[in-house]
Amino acid sequence: MPMSDIEIARKAKMRPIGEIAAKLDIPADALIQYGSDKAKLTYDFIKKLNRKPDGRLILVTAITPTPAGEGKTTTTVGLGDGLNKIGKKAAICIREPSLGPCFGMKGGAAGGGYAQVVPMEDINLHFTGDFHAIGIAHNLLSALIDNHIYWGNKLDIDSRRITWKRVVDMNDRALRQINANLGGIANGFPREDGFDITVASEIMAIFCLATDLKDLTKRVGNIVIGYTRERQPIRAKQLKADGPISVLLKDALMPNLVQTLENNPAFIHGGPFANIAHGCNSVMATKTALKLADYVVTEAGFGADLGAEKFFDIKCRKAGLTPAATVIVATVRALKMHGGVAKEDLGKENVKAVKDGCSNLARHIKNVKSFGVPVVVAINQFSADTAKELKMVRDTAKKLGAEAIVASHWADGSAGTEELAKHVVGLCAKKSTFKTLYPDNMPLIGKIETIAKKLYGAKEVTVEAKAMTMLKDFEKNGFGKFPVCMAKTQYSFSTDPNAKGAPSGHTINVREVRLSAGAEFVVVVTGEIMTMPGLPRVPSADSIMLNKDGQVEGLF
Repeated sequence: MPMSDIEIARKAKMRPIGEIAAKLDIPADALIQYGSDKAKLTYDFIKKLNRKPDGRLILVTAITPTPAGEGKTTTTVGLGDGLNKIGKKAAICIREPSLGPCFGMKGGAAGGGYAQVVPMEDINLHFTGDFHAIGIAHNLLSALIDNHIYWGNKLDIDSRRITWKRVVDMNDRALRQINANLGGIANGFPREDGFDITVASEIMAIFCLATDLKDLTKRVGNIVIGYTRERQPIRAKQLKADGPISVLLKDALMPNLVQTLENNPAFIHGGPFANIAHGCNSVMATKTALKLADYVVTEAGFGADLGAEKFFDIKCRKAGLTPAATVIVATVRALKMHGGVAKEDLGKENVKAVKDGCSNLARHIKNVKSFGVPVVVAINQFSADTAKELKMVRDTAKKLGAEAIVASHWADGSAGTEELAKHVVGLCAKKSTFKTLYPDNMPLIGKIETIAKKLYGAKEVTVEAKAMTMLKDFEKNGFGKFPVCMAKTQYSFSTDPNAKGAPSGHTINVREVRLSAGAEFVVVVTGEIMTMPGLPRVPSADSIMLNKDGQVEGLF
């Protein structure tokens, strides 16, 4: 019986975090330690890195996810270990897991098998308290809004036009829409409200896009929380919220340093979802890692139509980053599902299904190449994969000018990614021709249509009347140059999660748009996507418990 991820992680021979930091020439006095195996980097040390040249930035993305699994984070960790194994100075940068999926249907997000970051239980649970700080900071602003209205509403906030919801880091559908301030005049003025999951919070987005504390404070102050009766925007700084929120986030904004199972450095910081937010770890962590390592491997959530697009069009655009290479993770199992095979039949060889499913891989390769970034496909290997099936994936990639390399990091750690690591180094040696998909000055509806048609294969975009009015208002109020952050199902190029492969000719319906003036993007809600997920019929929480020795069981 093979060991579970948590059993493998528990047997890890972790080194003191000071030794891991030393691999990147980080001195002991630059660390704020959380025990012996976790630390944050001080602002003073980070500032001193500004004059150092940047290393090469490598993005790991994936095909459209399926229940069969793809292993994007696992591949990110495995590739980071592989680069170190071939003698390169490399670090990884990934997101912090949300408690919602950990106790919902996805489980943890610290890699898997012999390609994990540790301490696994800490990372998947409360870690260094960053998510707590982000959630409390967000809800402080909510409290200040209602308190301002209670004490006379000097800003003339229209309680019907408050756009700032509350958040909690858990999947809780019962909180999607609520009535607040009930119970009489002592409790305020009743109004409709609701909760999003913390990883969909604009505070989370700002946290991950801010370049320093000053930038964080400015962005928080620019948040638009709602409108007056004359429909004039009200910003957080008018409520004097930027100061106290920055105080709550001042320690959290320092990047977290941990290690892989092979004792290589890993930065884990921030964690916006990619189906409803921008899906990338913090700019602070990425930029810091680029000053410290020659190669930095990062990941962006879900398939390349979501995570990679937002990484390029939002994070790289805003932070001035130039990616050197992209790795698209695929599995034979997932490609079979895109080819129409049921999950229970994935163990049987089916080359035709792989061929049909490769339509999904092909579109992702074309999409990523449209950004001018070199591409390699990492085939995350499973034991049931056959030679004919693997050849089909390689042949598909080859026709599109990309290599497909089998990687066995889940079972073999860095030994399973040496070939991939060498190929990535070769890609990074080429001159980058990176470009974003659309210019800043394109109208917002044009940006939405560009993504939908060029990346999703859609024939048209329809926009609800209220959403169209809001897009025009955003442009009139000076927000038209913002990029758009598409909130769409992760399970398909379309808005139908059951449409596998590479559907085309479909319609993308925009149901709602939200302004994130502090994060500096416009969220575009499509189809039936929810910004507060619900728990499944049988949540992961059902099997998570403490054993007789007080250890966590069931968390992967």
